[in-house]
Amino acid sequence: MRIRVLGSSAGGGFPQWNCNCPRCDGLRRGTLRAQPRTQSSLALSSDGLHWVLLNASPDILSQIRAFPALQPARQPRDTGIVGVILMDAQIDHTTGLLSLREGRTLELYCTAPVHADLSTTNPLLPILGHYCDVHWHRIEAQGEAFSVQGIEHLRFTAHAVSGKAPPYSPHRNAPESGDNLGLSITDTRSGRTLFYAPGLERIEPHILDAMRNADCLLVDGTCWTDDEMITLGLANKRARDMGHLPQSGPGGMIEVLDGLQRPRKILIHINNTNPILDEDSPERAILTQHGIEVAHDGMDLAL
Repeated sequence: MRIRVLGSSAGGGFPQWNCNCPRCDGLRRGTLRAQPRTQSSLALSSDGLHWVLLNASPDILSQIRAFPALQPARQPRDTGIVGVILMDAQIDHTTGLLSLREGRTLELYCTAPVHADLSTTNPLLPILGHYCDVHWHRIEAQGEAFSVQGIEHLRFTAHAVSGKAPPYSPHRNAPESGDNLGLSITDTRSGRTLFYAPGLERIEPHILDAMRNADCLLVDGTCWTDDEMITLGLANKRARDMGHLPQSGPGGMIEVLDGLQRPRKILIHINNTNPILDEDSPERAILTQHGIEVAHDGMDLAL
């Protein structure tokens, strides 16, 4: 299995267009040793030719331009993309679908709550249907395995994770199973497994089991502290209020990952305020001490 990190940032990217936090300001001024990042998305393939996207961010066109394997190469109009799996219905994970409207058919894999949100209160799918066919493949969020048409040798298993539906969802404050997913992806040839979850509010027992059984983790790295946005004066919500487990502190992501011996550990979906973006920061050094990596755009992995 080949994994390409198309985008590694949380919503807004890094630097965020309207943010003057120390990280964004430092990157613009060239005083921070850090890499720009687009909004989070992965591409997976078992043969290097046919790819499925995990989320379609608003930055998808620049991500395709940066990765030739997704570009047309066989006939006047085509693509290496054979489908899109949505982890949730958030704007930063779905808006890129509109940029795929020139294709004949969009093979879309998501849960029923996500499909409902994108069909009603944020009617992205009905709008998209005026430009191309949208073929919905329903994902069950109770640990049932599924395959993606055109992707050989990869088996996908969805896990419901705790978190919040988008602000426009009618069940924003009453979460439903399937609002947010983690995915286990296994290559049936090598038997090796990737676990991907860009949003984790807490680590429930079934999620911890999935993480233990994986060979590589790409998991929520949004905030370093729970009060990060509050301390910077940028928001009045804590990380957990937004559906993200912070890295530091009791019960944080570092503590969780320290208990796992088997997998390679990588953080993704990193908010522009997170000090781990600064490669010279004490926080980045702490991650290195714990054997935890930080994803970046263009990162390639093989399992």
